[in-house]
Amino acid sequence: MGFFSVCRSTAAFFREARKTPGVSFLDRLHGYVYIRWPYFYIGLATGRHRAVRFLGPLSRLSGRRDGKNHTAKPAVSFADTYHGKVVPLAGAEQLVQVNRDIRLENLEQVIPYRKAKDIVLRNPRHIVVLDCPCRMTKPDPCLPVDVCLIIGEPFADFVAEHHPRKSRWISQEEALTILREENERGHVHHAFFKDAMLGRFYAICNCCSCCCGAMQAFSHGVPMLAHSGFSPVIDPGKCLRCGVCVPKCPFSALEMREDGGVRVTERCMGCGVCETACPAVAIALVSDPARGVPLDIRALMAEAESRENVPV
Repeated sequence: MGFFSVCRSTAAFFREARKTPGVSFLDRLHGYVYIRWPYFYIGLATGRHRAVRFLGPLSRLSGRRDGKNHTAKPAVSFADTYHGKVVPLAGAEQLVQVNRDIRLENLEQVIPYRKAKDIVLRNPRHIVVLDCPCRMTKPDPCLPVDVCLIIGEPFADFVAEHHPRKSRWISQEEALTILREENERGHVHHAFFKDAMLGRFYAICNCCSCCCGAMQAFSHGVPMLAHSGFSPVIDPGKCLRCGVCVPKCPFSALEMREDGGVRVTERCMGCGVCETACPAVAIALVSDPARGVPLDIRALMAEAESRENVPV
């Protein structure tokens, strides 16, 4: 390979970036750095990488530094270009079961962010599982670490080629197994979008509140995550008042009432972990228009097809 040779997947990434409207050269470079060195990038962004101590001026990427305990409090400016949409298990399963190329654009109601408003999937059957950068940058990560699903091209091929020891190709059935096992562990499914990733959906991460940089930023008031569009409703007739669901909530959104019942607070993001955890099956997720529009890929595809079939 010559000195100036470019990897096949790198060339494919830049070709796709050049064809994407609104993606500048700096966006392309940002995207390349992000996907080429995700562990360094996430480590720096979360304040966990040792290089942070030498890169003081760059701490604005990872957030405001707390001089007392040296923890990062992520900055709003960083969240403007890095974010995800919370999706319950059923929505995450739909995303890994897409069997044809799709292009859904201008989804402002679904993905309420400044730039990333598109779901463009090429070769959606191409799925790579990557060792989670958030978990890998922690000295005592939650296990397993291979839980980040990279979906479609040019992203899957890029990750597989550049991170062969930390990723592997998987089938849609294996992706479903990972999602369901992570759901049983009480972890949150996030559909991730990033303007540097061509402003569109590229991954489903299965996140725990102790490792996930986005969830920790969100807990500090940084709007990095969009609500799922669902809210949990508790059936008082079925509720055992056992309180099992309260500590399971990754957003600390459930509280015990004085009468022993459970109250859902505004911190709820509609992830559905409480629904899975409830031993009495007393919790159900219901659509909540006040909190946003769900990322229901089948419904969005059907809506797009109906528009295309309307006679002019």
